This record gives sequence, structure tokens and C-alpha cells, in this order.
Amino acid sequence: MQKSDVILVVDDTPTNLQLISQALTDVGFEVATAINGEMALKQIQYSLPDLILLDVMMPGINGFETCKRLKENAATCDIPVMFMTALSDTDSKVKGLSLGAVDYITKPFQEEELLARVKTHLELRNLTKNLEKKVVERTAELSLALEDLQESQIKLVQREKMSALGQLVAGIAHEINNPVGFISANLEHTEEYFKALVHHLQLYQQEFSQPGVKILEDAEDIDLEYLLTDLPKIIGSMQQGTERIRHISNSIRIFSRTDSDRKVFFNIHEGIDSTILILQHRLKANEKRPDIVMIKEYGCLPNIECYPGQINQVFMNLLANAIDAIEEANQERSFEEIKAYPNQIAIHTNLTEDGTGVVIKIIDNGAGMSEDTKKKVFDQFFTTKAVGKGTGLGLSIVRQIVVEKHGGTLEVKSIPGQGSEFAIALPVKAEIID
Repeated sequence: MQKSDVILVVDDTPTNLQLISQALTDVGFEVATAINGEMALKQIQYSLPDLILLDVMMPGINGFETCKRLKENAATCDIPVMFMTALSDTDSKVKGLSLGAVDYITKPFQEEELLARVKTHLELRNLTKNLEKKVVERTAELSLALEDLQESQIKLVQREKMSALGQLVAGIAHEINNPVGFISANLEHTEEYFKALVHHLQLYQQEFSQPGVKILEDAEDIDLEYLLTDLPKIIGSMQQGTERIRHISNSIRIFSRTDSDRKVFFNIHEGIDSTILILQHRLKANEKRPDIVMIKEYGCLPNIECYPGQINQVFMNLLANAIDAIEEANQERSFEEIKAYPNQIAIHTNLTEDGTGVVIKIIDNGAGMSEDTKKKVFDQFFTTKAVGKGTGLGLSIVRQIVVEKHGGTLEVKSIPGQGSEFAIALPVKAEIID
């Protein structure tokens, strides 16, 4: 029992109020009194008791109605109510208990019995309060644990997915490089052989200036002059094509590099360029719009210490998000309108003023975001895209990589209908991130 426990005694008989109040006060309870139900209900509005002793037979609203109103009020419904009455019939007791009373004491009652029952119900109330508090605390702990578990699971799945994808793409790039190497080397020889054949043919023409009719006819049939001028162009375009394939393969290798357990120095611009090349198919013109213009304004940056695969993932997610925003804005614009005000993505890089970090800004002139969307944009599973077109993880992963894994910062500015700007700041030298 605690001395702070307050008992409200409600009885229209002054003698009963005095006797009960004295008995309760003598054992350390605080006692408040009321002579009818109306007074009790008004008094409770200002101060909630820990337990109510309520007489049944009173003028005005009786004890049953008073209990009913107490249980209907969210503020008082949990206060234990014990009825005091001279009524001894079973129906009255059942009615009182059905209204939410916890006990029933029949007048006249023994002081020892009254105190024992009051103490018991107060202890039960305190135990219930403590149990509810523990349930709330435990529920909060479990909720946090569940969120941590979900976040860890997402990170693990993403890490495994990117690792597997990186290995797959790196393997494909390696397989491409082998035949491309053969083709490139053979093209060099082919060009040398062709030059040798042309030289030999020219010598032949010099030595035999009057060839036979068959040779002249064959030269005309194969259009020898055109062949001699066009074949070098064909070889040149094939060499350009193989060089292009080699460049794409190298970009894939840079983008898909697998991160080790420790950070390494990495060229940010290489990572951006490789990502742009991989997304090139989404930037090209189609029947609905012209090309998306890519503007690159690179500052003079040092290599930064980071996990290159993760940083490339950041560039991929942000650039893909920018393209999505532009495509969304294009839905309400005609081809001519887009041509007059071209789609564009600008990438700016520079050193921080103190030289200890780099800043990468990716700016699009797409659909933009509302203030409400901007507040939620880095939350897990939040997406404004149609069902099946977005997981709600892309920008959340960006935040995890930049802020949690690299100790950087990530900011977003956006105006609906005008576009968005994502600014990433990363330290040049790696920090120890727990």
C-alpha cells in the first residue's frame, strides 16, 4: 500500500461517510468524500481517485447509474469501483458487477473486511498499471527491434544482390573483352594487309599499264575504285566499334567493381561517367521526346577513400531517379514543348572550401517534389511511383551509403514543376564509421 493512494467514498449517510473515512485514514489512505452521484462525478473531473467506494441507494442518480457513467468515460473507466449496499439479493450484485464494479460489500460490514478488500483491489490496480507500462515499453522495444531487423535484412539482401550482380557483370565484361581483343588485333592486321595489297595492286598497274579485257571487265564489275576508297572506311568504323565496346566494357567493370572490407581511393568522375554510359539507353531520344541533355561540370577533385561499388550505386540510383522525374514531367508535355524547353540533367562536382571533402550535385528539370514528399523521400519503402515501378528503397539506400557508410551528408532541394537537386558531400579521407 502507498500513502498516495486516494479513496473516494460516496454515500448519502453522513455517519457512514465518517466511519469509513476514519477507518481508511487510520491506515494511511487519503480520503475524499461525496454525498451523492452528481457530486462524485463533478469531483472526479478535477482529481482522479485510485479507488471508489460507491453506495447503491442514493437520491438523484443511484450508484448503478453513477458506475455506468464512470465506465463510459475514457478518463475514469479504469478506476476500480466497489459497491456498498444493504441489498443482498443476487440480481443486484450481478447488475453491479455487469456494470464494471470489481467488488460488492454488503452493509453492515466489518472494518477488517473492508480494508482487506480495498488493499487487495488497490494492489491489483497497481499491478495492472505496472504490467501495462511494461507491455508498452516491451512493445516499443520489439517495434524498434523489428525495424532494426527489417533494415538489416534490407541491407543484407541489397548487399548480396549487388555482390552477385557485380560478379555477374564483371564476368560478362571479361567475356566481352576477350573476343573484342581478338577482333581489334585482327583489324590492325587486316588494315596492314589491305595497305600491302593496295600497294601491290598499284605496282602491278604501273608495270602493266595495259591490262587485258577480262581484268578491265572484272575491275568494272567489282567497282574497284569505290572498293579501294570504301574498304578503309569500313575497317575504320569497325575499329571505332570495337573501341566503343571496349569502352563500354571498361565502364561496366568500373561500375560493377566488388568492394573489399576496407575503403580504397577512387576517381569519382570515372564512377559518374561509367554510370552515365550504362544509362545511355534511357537518355537517348525516342518517339515521345528528344535526347535528355547531360551537362557535366567537373571540378578538379582528388581521388577519395571510399567503397567504389557503393558510391557507383549512389550515382546509379540518383541518376535513374532524375530520369524518372523527367519522364513523369514529360507526360503532360508535347514533343514540341519538350524540344523548346529540353530535358536536362546537370552534374556539378567541386571541393569543399577547406579541401577535406568533395561535393557532387545532381540537378534535373523534372517533375519536382512537394514539401510533404521531400520530407519522406529517404524513408524506406516510400515511393510516389505506380505499383510495380518502384520499391521505395532507391533513395533510402543512397542515404545509408552516403551518411551511414561514408560519414557524408545528403541534402535535397525541390520545387514542384521545376525539378530537384540532390547534393552529396563525402570526405576525401575515410572516417571510421561504426
